[in-house]
Amino acid sequence: VQLQASGGGLVQPGGSLRLSCATSGFTLNYWTIAWFRQVPGKEREGISCINSGDARSYYADSVKDRFTISAENARHNTENTVYLQMNSLKPEDTAVYYCATDLLPYGTNCITYDYGYWGQGTLVTVSS
Repeated sequence: VQLQASGGGLVQPGGSLRLSCATSGFTLNYWTIAWFRQVPGKEREGISCINSGDARSYYADSVKDRFTISAENARHNTENTVYLQMNSLKPEDTAVYYCATDLLPYGTNCITYDYGYWGQGTLVTVSS
């Protein structure tokens, strides 16, 4: 199982970025993909997740209506990409963003779950 996050960068407040999480080594049929972010000195925050099996997505209140998670519709492939479209970015969105995956038990909160597989982070800086 491998994940690689990319797409971070510097953006002005109000701008947009799209992060990508390239996955390999497993099919998305039953796995959940999540995005987290972390500011140095603060706890890691779960912000969005998608259950590939039913394509349901979930968001933390801090990003709801601004961020959108999506997955390529290639659930039987062992290489896929999950995206996090981030709009109306704010300075408080500045953080290192990580993608993570695991097989979650039915009914588990995918925003707060302790995932077993992580990609490296990509830095997002929102500043004028």
